[in-house]
Amino acid sequence: MSYYVYDDKKIYYYETGSGHPLLLLHGNTASSKMFAQIAEEYSKSFKVILIDFLGHGLSDRLEIFPSDLWFYEAQQVIAFLRFKQYTDVNIIGSSGGAIVALNVALEAPDLVKKVIADSFEGERANETFTKNLLKDRKNAKNDPNAQGFYAYMHGQDWEQIVDNDTDAIIRHQKEIGAFFHNPLEELRCELLLTGSKEDSFMNSISDDYYERVYGDILKMIPKGIMHLFPKGDHPAIISNFRAFYDLSIEFLSR
Repeated sequence: MSYYVYDDKKIYYYETGSGHPLLLLHGNTASSKMFAQIAEEYSKSFKVILIDFLGHGLSDRLEIFPSDLWFYEAQQVIAFLRFKQYTDVNIIGSSGGAIVALNVALEAPDLVKKVIADSFEGERANETFTKNLLKDRKNAKNDPNAQGFYAYMHGQDWEQIVDNDTDAIIRHQKEIGAFFHNPLEELRCELLLTGSKEDSFMNSISDDYYERVYGDILKMIPKGIMHLFPKGDHPAIISNFRAFYDLSIEFLSR
């Protein structure tokens, strides 16, 4: 297994395939294992890179997650890209990983070519989303299927990781709110925003959540498009993978 060091801790990464580098970033309470089959498909066209953020998967653990979690994870990604001397990288981020991907592009534009940001909250934390998430997490911790997912992602200490993540999300929404340190107007790379119209997370807020939030983002940036899948839940990269894959290949290859 391969590791690099950030903040005196070891971060797991895995690379497969050949060609232009494509970095896949997992969402909250997940790990790079969520991309196991997806990475195999993308490796036919790209050098695929997977990372477990600190506190997740096969990476070193954290006692607590910082409130500014997605910015902290973006710094981990930037450190990796500089460690490997990668530039002009394409990034696909899922859910919380989408926020990380955009932070990377804003903080280190010289390293990023294109970004696909899938199934995420938008520019700022949404209070209703956070409240709904707390209920969902409580239920998930008592659901055998969710428990199995978390254990597969992280191992036996999955419950502590879920609690750490939930705590960080609450603190971020109360203390910070904004997901990005730099304004989205400064985004230089091409951006594709994706999501599912049947996303239960976002539909719990409003049934046109992505249309509104993504629409506002597209008004801020010079090179962005949106694609919403009519069916499928959260995230779209999983629930609509075949259509998502075809769309992403077209976007990344042009």
